[in-house]
Amino acid sequence: MARKVIVSCAVTGGAAPPATKHPGLPFSPEEIAVSAIEAARAGAAIAHIHVRDPDTGTGSMEPAYYREVVERIRASGVDLIINLTTGAGGRFVPGEEEPAMGMAGSGFRTPEFRVQHVEELRPEICSLDMGSMNFGPHVFINTPQHLTRMAEAIRKAGVKPELEVFDSGHLRLAKKLIADGIIDAPAMFQLCLGISWGEGATTQAMLHMRDQLPPGSLWAGFGIAQYQFPMVAQAVILGGHVRVGLEDNLYLSRGVPAPNNAALVSRAVEIIGLLGEEVATPDEARELLGL
Repeated sequence: MARKVIVSCAVTGGAAPPATKHPGLPFSPEEIAVSAIEAARAGAAIAHIHVRDPDTGTGSMEPAYYREVVERIRASGVDLIINLTTGAGGRFVPGEEEPAMGMAGSGFRTPEFRVQHVEELRPEICSLDMGSMNFGPHVFINTPQHLTRMAEAIRKAGVKPELEVFDSGHLRLAKKLIADGIIDAPAMFQLCLGISWGEGATTQAMLHMRDQLPPGSLWAGFGIAQYQFPMVAQAVILGGHVRVGLEDNLYLSRGVPAPNNAALVSRAVEIIGLLGEEVATPDEARELLGL
């Protein structure tokens, strides 16, 4: 029998504004909600949501923007599992004269601030980044103490954390938090590959990280940019689930921009079918995830 494969769509990230990246990248709450709904109609069971300032396009942590996106999706009648990010608030750029003081570009906030929208809106899933790393030109900070406080608040809200791991050290920390009872088992993992400066987007890296997962874990994997679709195929072949979306990749193929998130989801659905598997509906995804 064909295996059910969950497709998650990362609708928009918090990186550079769309004027410098891609004219179709959604950034107002309405645009983000519409793009998530279109992705669901194309076959996505999960929408991974960041928000942006609607005037500047820069990443935002404004609870009102999250609220509008979630309310629009829920009011649409489209069945879709909402996955809100908690990654915003971990960025730190050391000051040149006073390294302990963050300079322009820093957005380091308390754990409680980073999960306030999750506590208010109660999505079915939220992301939880499982460690610190050099992230492009800045530092992404997620200390064990901060992660513990965030995980406890997420559990109290009745939300399932998606454990985002960017290298095998993050995976080791996640396993420790599971063993300590801070995160419930079986856990949901997202293997994030190709991000500077984490694990590369290769078959060997995905296989290595998959083989370190706790028994019974559900996992998905993705690659960014030109590695998005190769890693879709690789995740399916290795028994995992998949993620695509304009947060991670802006192109359908070399030199051909993706018009929207739905086009990326449709390509992932095609790959899953060509490999002999079937796309999971939102209800099938809920069953697989234990939601």
